[in-house]
Amino acid sequence: MAQFFAIHPDNPQDRLIKQAADIVRGGGVIVYPTDSCYALGCKLGDKNAMERILAIRKIDQKHHLTLMCADLSELGTYAKVDNAQFRQLKAATPGSYTFILQATKEVPNRTLHPKRKTIGLRVPDNATALALLQELGEPILSCTLMLPEDEEPLTDSYEIRDRLEHAVDLVIDGGWCGTEPTTVIDMTDGTELIRQGKGDITVFGL
Repeated sequence: MAQFFAIHPDNPQDRLIKQAADIVRGGGVIVYPTDSCYALGCKLGDKNAMERILAIRKIDQKHHLTLMCADLSELGTYAKVDNAQFRQLKAATPGSYTFILQATKEVPNRTLHPKRKTIGLRVPDNATALALLQELGEPILSCTLMLPEDEEPLTDSYEIRDRLEHAVDLVIDGGWCGTEPTTVIDMTDGTELIRQGKGDITVFGL
């Protein structure tokens, strides 16, 4: 049975953030708010938790999973970024963007796209997500909470709890997150728009 935390969207309660971080560290799968839809998340490197997320979404490893990072200093640890790319990323983060980048050896192979060895990375503009990431001290392996039978991401935390109470360990109610996904930018070879979403593409001259 999933735990349920109501966390203030602007002033996240430290006690609940610490408890949520402990659940992630202990191998739990959580639902948490971002600046663009609710997300499923788990500890980076936890094979069992990652497989649970793939099973909930009914996707395989060809679907890009995302490392949700607290700031750009983390992003540089897990992805190969040159100076020009870093300037672009700095101008766009935190925000509703997912960047496809070549992964470093810090990222477990099983979390990467099997052929391209790439990973999605992002820095969310959401107080609860950022507080959780800072408490953890490492990225959360994530993907959008979009169930295979639905046409849009889930937005109501009580409905999420009802539908996933036996599949996840924690649901964080962080208020309205919307249904518009992130803008996806592939930066592995130039700057290519993969999906237009919530993030403004003019930052990248697109």
